[in-house]
Amino acid sequence: MIQNKEFNILLVEDSPSDAELAKLAFTNSSFKSNVNHAKDGVEALAMLRCEGNFVDYPKPDLIFLDLNMPRKDGRQVLHELKMDKTLIAIPVIMMTTSQDETDVLECYRLGTNSYIVKPVELQDFFRLIEETQHYWRNISILPPRL
Repeated sequence: MIQNKEFNILLVEDSPSDAELAKLAFTNSSFKSNVNHAKDGVEALAMLRCEGNFVDYPKPDLIFLDLNMPRKDGRQVLHELKMDKTLIAIPVIMMTTSQDETDVLECYRLGTNSYIVKPVELQDFFRLIEETQHYWRNISILPPRL
């Protein structure tokens, strides 16, 4: 059980209000997390590759990735992550409003580790963040940080 270990989480979310809500959910969670936010896929990949202003960015333990974003959407980011040998092992959780079966299938085909539909109710969203962290921290074995 590694509940008390601080995790590095990358939240990739283009909606400022959804990003703030997710950061609040992580803060109010029983798990310690350092949450970094990328506003789109281009910024997320720069952070993950330690490019530009992100030279010292820590590799995340988990990535929460939105599906529909400008510039580079979640599918494109997921594809690039899973093609990069230095990033492929980082678990990616697609967190989106889309329940479309085509989106679900495409994301799993591209290598997502989990596909979650964002709940509408605030308490359900907070519970989702708590339960998702519980799974990835206490049940699943994560790869070591490289």
